[in-house]
Amino acid sequence: MKNILRFLVLVILQVFLLNKINFLGFLNPYIYILFILLLPFETPGWLLLLLGFVTGLVVDMFANTPGLNASATVFLAAMRPVVINLVGKKPDYDVGGQPSMRDMGFKWFFPYAFLLVLIHHFVLNIIDVFSFYELWQTLMRVIFSSIFTLVFIFLAQYMFSKNKERG
Repeated sequence: MKNILRFLVLVILQVFLLNKINFLGFLNPYIYILFILLLPFETPGWLLLLLGFVTGLVVDMFANTPGLNASATVFLAAMRPVVINLVGKKPDYDVGGQPSMRDMGFKWFFPYAFLLVLIHHFVLNIIDVFSFYELWQTLMRVIFSSIFTLVFIFLAQYMFSKNKERG
């Protein structure tokens, strides 16, 4: 139930507020990917891919970008287990835990979120532009949008997590 509510809140926030932000053509926050990032560790791979597709498709329907967000979010979902293995080994996780700052701490969550946001934004922007002609401008969009998205993700993590050690 918590994940359904999280999905609805993040997608509504993305569609009705954050999709309207386009500062200097570089800053576009994509907070909706936090839904995929915060799914429990035990989420099966097929379900991650399905939820990534549905999440991206819903955002695409409202943003009139057929398949753009869906493809980037499916790739994000596919890369999530790889990034989890890079950031920390399985014995470190509590059964039923989720990859959040509250459960895993800042030192674990930062590289996890950073890598996945960067991957998502890179795929999203490369597919959007689909050309090497504007490669530097595209890379700038990836970097600045990733930073902006990470700021929103960390604000959300601090605002909506219970007080627990975040070290």
